[in-house]
Amino acid sequence: MGNAARASLKNIRRLVVKIGSALLTRDGQGLNHEGIQDWVTQLAQFRARGLEVVLVTSGAVAAGMQRLGRTVRPHALFELQAMAAVGQMNLVQVYEAAFQRHGLHTAQVLLTHDDLADRQRYLNGRSTLRTLLTLGVVPVVNENDTVATEEIRFGDNDTLAALVANLVEADLLLILTDQHGLYDHDPRRDPDAKLVYEGVAGDRQLLSMAGASGTLGRGGMRTKLLAAEKAAHSGASTVIASGRVENVIQRVLNGEALGTHLKAVQGRVAARKQWLAGHERVAGSLKLDAGAAKVIREGGKSLLPVGVKAVDGRFTRGEIVSCLDPEGREVARGLVNYNSEEAGSIIGKASDKIESILGYVDEPELIHRDNMVVL
Repeated sequence: MGNAARASLKNIRRLVVKIGSALLTRDGQGLNHEGIQDWVTQLAQFRARGLEVVLVTSGAVAAGMQRLGRTVRPHALFELQAMAAVGQMNLVQVYEAAFQRHGLHTAQVLLTHDDLADRQRYLNGRSTLRTLLTLGVVPVVNENDTVATEEIRFGDNDTLAALVANLVEADLLLILTDQHGLYDHDPRRDPDAKLVYEGVAGDRQLLSMAGASGTLGRGGMRTKLLAAEKAAHSGASTVIASGRVENVIQRVLNGEALGTHLKAVQGRVAARKQWLAGHERVAGSLKLDAGAAKVIREGGKSLLPVGVKAVDGRFTRGEIVSCLDPEGREVARGLVNYNSEEAGSIIGKASDKIESILGYVDEPELIHRDNMVVL
């Protein structure tokens, strides 16, 4: 499985890269400008091949600590948020300058757990990130540490990176860290510890090999394994590798056996469809005309307002609704782009009429095919 699985990384179309705090701050010695420029150069080469990349960065708190001359990470939430506010400014400036050297535009995206737990915000975030990728922009994503509270923190940017991989339906999540990958034993204590080159995301046996968290970041090898499991929910494989290895991004994408490769059991489409199909409760339904039911059932197309005859139930944007054919049989279900009142106003109408009817347009489809499972 190993060689074939690694070789498949050459064919990926969308990549999420997460860079950890220890790498970004030279283990707390200051922002690693040279390293950032090197990683950005590698990502720019990836973009030059016409492929899409999202960068998830840690380091806001650590960069803020360095700017303010702090050596010990604060424990109080308000102090952490203050450090993040200071450090975020520095990070954004450095990334923007680095990508501009390659003629690439960046966009800062700050997220909290609430943004992805809420289905409406999930759809909003998904639409924004996918639009940025379509425009050729590189989204630079970080947790919104400045406003996050203990209840809504991701807890570490490994988890954030996995959720972003789900959000944009990435083919691969690449986690760059200060370790070479997962070892079968702690290499600091066991000189005979061996690197685990290949595995399956979600394998419980791998968790027993993981150690504790580092000092600068909140993550550790355990959180990276759990992140790989989350990324696999949308079919993304994960590679955990050392960001200090020369040209690591390009070498991983060329199929070289660097780091730990955790393969997703299911492909992207199958995993996402299973996630949608697993939601037994639906918030409402849309009754389709025969033509719309046919193209969805046979062609896997998106559902446009023009093909809907009636709306039943009360639902909000991002909730799951059923799509029924003229005989009342369920054809599909998916995440709806408009609430029930809005949907009722635009059904039977062409998509180019949505803005004139509602005064705005979120999406041209009622349900995009990527957010729909045909039953």
